[in-house]
Amino acid sequence: MTEIKFYENIADELLKFAVIISKAQDKYVFCKHRNRDTWEIPGGHRESGENIMNTAERELYEETGALKFDIKPICVYSVTIPDKFDGCESFGMLFFADIKRFEVELHNEIEKIALMDELPEEWTYPDIQPHLMKEAKKRGYL
Repeated sequence: MTEIKFYENIADELLKFAVIISKAQDKYVFCKHRNRDTWEIPGGHRESGENIMNTAERELYEETGALKFDIKPICVYSVTIPDKFDGCESFGMLFFADIKRFEVELHNEIEKIALMDELPEEWTYPDIQPHLMKEAKKRGYL
């Protein structure tokens, strides 16, 4: 069973990924990967030598085409999945972004983005993403 935990902070070198809950025009921003039929929150893995804020900004651009946005960290979270990451806790930073302007077309693995009034029913990571949304709401970001 997937376990999600939230933290205020953690050693920077332990942060492996950034996930960015985003809104534009007061609607949620979700991505659809070319190889999946589900919706996901923008995010991805940290590259070597990259600080976690740069990871968040890069992933937000790559997955949504966001050109102009305000972004801030919400909290650290961890995911423990018994059959992944050797069953170890893997840490990431959860961000919130208010997107002001998008690029006209997407250039990466994301097929399309959608602006939604409500949360999707078909999540790419249903054991993780709804928990992140709930935590962001609890902390006053949504």
